[in-house]
Amino acid sequence: MAKIHGAVTIEQERCKGCDLCVVACPCNVLALQPKEVNDRGYHFAYPANGDACIGCAACALVCPDACIEVYKVVEK
Repeated sequence: MAKIHGAVTIEQERCKGCDLCVVACPCNVLALQPKEVNDRGYHFAYPANGDACIGCAACALVCPDACIEVYKVVEK
């Protein structure tokens, strides 16, 4: 049987580090980059625990800048 899990991509240069996606994620996949900043000077979100993603897209739904895309990946 095929196993389905999620994959998250974030446009780091558009992210303003509002932390909404981190809070919305039920699997603690995302975190804010503690040391690095993007070109706009914000600590951006990144998938700290990408293997835990279930593809629910809660993070993408709450992102005010629409810089998150979630994909469902099928492993056979």
